[in-house]
Amino acid sequence: MTWTQWFIFFIIIQIIHGLGTWKLYVKAGRQAWEAFVPIYNAWVLMQIITRPWWWIILMFLPIVNLIMIPAVWVETARTFGKDTKRDALICIITLGFYLYYLNYVEDVQFVENRQLKPKTSAGEWITSILFAIVAATIVHTYFFQPFVIPSSSLEKSLLVGDFLIVSKIHYGARTPMTTVATPMVHDTIPVIKKKSYLFSDNFEERNTALINKLQLPYFRLPGFENVERNDIVVFNQPADTLLDMNKFTPDRNYYKPIDKKTNLVKRCVGLPGDTLELRNGYVFINGVQNKLPPRSHLQFSYRLTLKKPISTSGEERLFYNMLDKADIDDGFRYNPNDGSFYLPAASDKAVNLLKVQPNVASIERINRQPGEADDVFPRDPNYKWNMDHFGPLWIPKEGATVQLNIENISLYKRAIGEYEGNEVVTRGNQIFINDEPATSYTFKQDYYWMMGDNRHNSVDARAWGFVPYDHIFGKPVFIWMSIDGLMDGIKNWEFRWDRIFTTVSGNGNRTSYFIPFLAVILGLYGFSKWRKKKKAKS
Repeated sequence: MTWTQWFIFFIIIQIIHGLGTWKLYVKAGRQAWEAFVPIYNAWVLMQIITRPWWWIILMFLPIVNLIMIPAVWVETARTFGKDTKRDALICIITLGFYLYYLNYVEDVQFVENRQLKPKTSAGEWITSILFAIVAATIVHTYFFQPFVIPSSSLEKSLLVGDFLIVSKIHYGARTPMTTVATPMVHDTIPVIKKKSYLFSDNFEERNTALINKLQLPYFRLPGFENVERNDIVVFNQPADTLLDMNKFTPDRNYYKPIDKKTNLVKRCVGLPGDTLELRNGYVFINGVQNKLPPRSHLQFSYRLTLKKPISTSGEERLFYNMLDKADIDDGFRYNPNDGSFYLPAASDKAVNLLKVQPNVASIERINRQPGEADDVFPRDPNYKWNMDHFGPLWIPKEGATVQLNIENISLYKRAIGEYEGNEVVTRGNQIFINDEPATSYTFKQDYYWMMGDNRHNSVDARAWGFVPYDHIFGKPVFIWMSIDGLMDGIKNWEFRWDRIFTTVSGNGNRTSYFIPFLAVILGLYGFSKWRKKKKAKS
């Protein structure tokens, strides 16, 4: 829904609330009209049910309000003597319309100075748990969110099994767009493996389904920095129709809202307005090679050939140890016929270490050649691009205008149509946007180019193109836990102690703050115990 539609919906809700509670307001010593005035009626209601004013804010926060509004229904019923578990259950099941029954049918009385504390220990536990969920949801939605690295696309910079803290305040927190969803869960509820939100996934029904109309328009709170070149960024994957993360196989009958698309983490190498090009796997921006920060390590695939093929288990073990010392990840393959290894990902440092080994004859990068077409964006025969040689490509910028023609429309069709809500079609040599002939287009938002440092083992912008600004939701700032072998079962877990409590960005070697953190915690605990003893003596 648009903001205008949401405003109309809000007014309707206020009328429903007023009609269902005005007599209760009168019984509490207030005026009937106060039940109908938006915002003010909530402030009066908080006074009636003896709850703090900031509950009003929580009632208007998406997702959080799914807990707070039912809580207000229950508290209103309790204020008029209906404080049993049965009353609370009826309030929730009837979506608050139980208050209509209390307002018009039953002769309830206002309970002044009622006991706010739950009558049972179970009630106290439920109240504590609910407000813990509310607090955690606010932090998770508007401040910081945990994230785990699932793939090796940023290997050496971020490792599989790194547990990150993603800051949403750096670029400005994006408010939830999906209003009916499980708190602190992304697109799937763990264990039961069910969708965590209410939304019609059918592409044809997405604009007509009633539940989809409850989507909020995109809105972002102010941040204190912009996305900068080479930032590591967490975002929602634009190609939300993928059935397989490793293959670009869209299913147009499957659709997800922006904030429920798959979460990805990549490096932003191209900013709005840049002209980007890949030459031999290296990124060039406006004709100048992009220089990566010190902690990043580009990796490519290589073919390593031995002078003498491995013939004994001892030689095999020695060579594997050498690969391990060179920090070559699992996935390499040995061909005994010609004594060659396929290395899926190796950094320059690893290559230099391997070159000086006595049994290594050669090590050469596996690259596609210029003009050799590959299955990459925009999948147009006019653009013979591949994973190593790509572009030049201009990245759209908010307010900038691009001249369109039948040759370049494939580059910008998805952005103009899918991300900016237009209908784009070509008829012969003409382009139509919303049934109007078009020779140019002015973009409504910024776009970015996200890539992995592991150049030959990363499904990134080369597969699905530009990342719109409204898909960006955070910046990883901290590694609080790191487990090697995370995907191989708990028996194979090994903690990477040198990465725990380290920053994601920065110059020089990583510094772990784990020991200072433990010292601070123990110090605070000791101080608390000493203070309690001192207080008890006095």
